[in-house]
Amino acid sequence: MAFARDGYENNGDTTQEANTDENGNLGVTVGGVVFDHSKNGSGNSTGALTSSTSWTPPACWYAPKYTPEQLQNYLEPIWEAGSTGYEWDAKQRKKYNADDEEKAFNKDKTGKGYWWDFYVDESYPPGWDACQDGPFWVDTGDAPPAEYENAVTPEILAELAYNEIRVPGTKVTLAPANATKVNLPTWSWLDAADFKPVSVTASVPVLELQATATAEPVSLKIEPGTADAVTYPASGVCEINNGRIGEPYAKGKADQTPPCGVKYLRSSGDGSYPLRATVTWKITWTGTGVPGGELPDGNFGATQDVVVQEIQAVNR
Repeated sequence: MAFARDGYENNGDTTQEANTDENGNLGVTVGGVVFDHSKNGSGNSTGALTSSTSWTPPACWYAPKYTPEQLQNYLEPIWEAGSTGYEWDAKQRKKYNADDEEKAFNKDKTGKGYWWDFYVDESYPPGWDACQDGPFWVDTGDAPPAEYENAVTPEILAELAYNEIRVPGTKVTLAPANATKVNLPTWSWLDAADFKPVSVTASVPVLELQATATAEPVSLKIEPGTADAVTYPASGVCEINNGRIGEPYAKGKADQTPPCGVKYLRSSGDGSYPLRATVTWKITWTGTGVPGGELPDGNFGATQDVVVQEIQAVNR
């Protein structure tokens, strides 16, 4: 539950509603925005991206929330209850011209615009309370007042869509299987079928406004989990090549240098090394009436245990 800075409970920021479009794609309405996840990553191992920079998606934003009648039905019971105090209520009644039967809450503009208000990210990240007081009126076809910096635009929608992107898990395949040995290269790769572009579309139908954020994998970073190791390439960063990250191991390649992999120089003993694999995803976006552009790259990684054994020699 969130509260507006005007003293009233903001009852719209947690609204979620499932809906299906004409193509049968399931979408979810959250915070005044409809998200289409039909081209998003799926499965139990998927996760959200972390920006590779200090940039973060909007923690709060403004979007249409009320018709004149809806705002009236929301505010008048609060005033009647007197929970916010007579003086405050009187100011609010004046602000929304509540005593004019025809024009109160802009009822004379019904169908010609909406009362906008703020919504917040339900995880309440830093900055969720940065949006100013509302509601405020915007005529259909007009831009919201300039002081409301996070009012929905195609770019804001793209940033919100970024926050909804889910990408596949990053457990890499290692080979030769079950045979990670000291001083022998271990090949690493990711299933090409899983690492394809994914996207989320965010829209505000009443504004005929939408944007799509697309994530495309570009590289895999291998961190062996110990300083006693060598990565291939030396940077540990494996670039995507022909839609594939790394190269599958094939019989007879045990002594070859893998294009993506690791060589451990010391046994893990009775334990294991925490190998971390992180995929970097390039984010681009397009939106209604604008060419779009790029958003900061996103990262998603996971750690897996690797047991490294000494090579056993046979003495005769």
